[in-house]
Amino acid sequence: MDSPGHCAQYCTYTAMENESTEIISVITVDKRETGRNSIIMEREAFVRTVDGLLNEVKLVEVCTDAHVQISTLMRKYKDLGVQHSLDMWHGAKNLAKRIHAAQVKGQSSLSYWLKDIVNHFWWCCKTADSYEDFHVSSHFLENICNALWQLRQKIMSWLVRDSMAHGALKSIVRNKRWLNEVHKYLNFRSTADLESFQNHILMYANKRTAFSPPVFEARMLLAAMDYNYHKDRPEFCKSDGSKLYKRLYNKNARRYMLYTVKASKTYGYIPQLQTMILRKRIAGKGMPRRRTLRPDDPRRCGLLPPVPAPTIEELQHTQVKRGLGRYNSSVFLFHLGLHATLQVRYHA
Repeated sequence: MDSPGHCAQYCTYTAMENESTEIISVITVDKRETGRNSIIMEREAFVRTVDGLLNEVKLVEVCTDAHVQISTLMRKYKDLGVQHSLDMWHGAKNLAKRIHAAQVKGQSSLSYWLKDIVNHFWWCCKTADSYEDFHVSSHFLENICNALWQLRQKIMSWLVRDSMAHGALKSIVRNKRWLNEVHKYLNFRSTADLESFQNHILMYANKRTAFSPPVFEARMLLAAMDYNYHKDRPEFCKSDGSKLYKRLYNKNARRYMLYTVKASKTYGYIPQLQTMILRKRIAGKGMPRRRTLRPDDPRRCGLLPPVPAPTIEELQHTQVKRGLGRYNSSVFLFHLGLHATLQVRYHA
């Protein structure tokens, strides 16, 4: 489960089935439904998602990112037999951030081991069957000090036992709060496919366009239908039967990535949707030209701004453009234009 990130008005929370990678739930929360408090929007959406799934399917495990509010909420679902797992990618990223932040004066040798430490964390989570098998805090620290590390066949800056760098690393991997969360990584779950869907949402509702609540919710459902229908489409093959590859530069990894091109989308579900809409319209159940708001429509909570809007006349008298101050706008802009012209001529 995950949300696509920050939005000024809406929070869309999506649930994906782990085995089939199908979108099974899309919940949209308006900011007005949480008292115009955007901080608790994701928490509210998570509660609605889990409560809805518990009434429809047998929920065994939930995988999310390391959100503090979500981890706290999962305590009440623990009695219902729902296990909480954390995304491996976010866990490795947070570990790398803590190690990178510890690289102060006298601890720069940690930078040589950053990639190996994170890779070892991945390996431990993938191979460990229980918390006792997780040897990041003890086994790894013993091998990293003045020993031959088998993951890299080259000379590295070895950590000296009980040095500042070694002490900083021990404080990170033996942190009680982090160790209490380790068991949530042992199922080795990932929300990578769900992150791909969050990027897919922008095709239907970009962040630069404002939508009313019903329209935004409908676009989220259309995005989920599009994703579920085309997620297993075959790879594109050239005339000789070989696959078509393309390169993509990853700014975070600072290297090129290779991916295969898939076949074009067919949107085969669109005719079925049109047929259902037409049948409802013929039966007299189509959408009316004007209709009243639903009882749960967020627009019943009022406008999105928390203060009433002033009149246009009031804004004309009170609003002052930044940078103009008390000067006459036409004269000031003339001087700016003249100054820019002189600069261009001088450089020419």
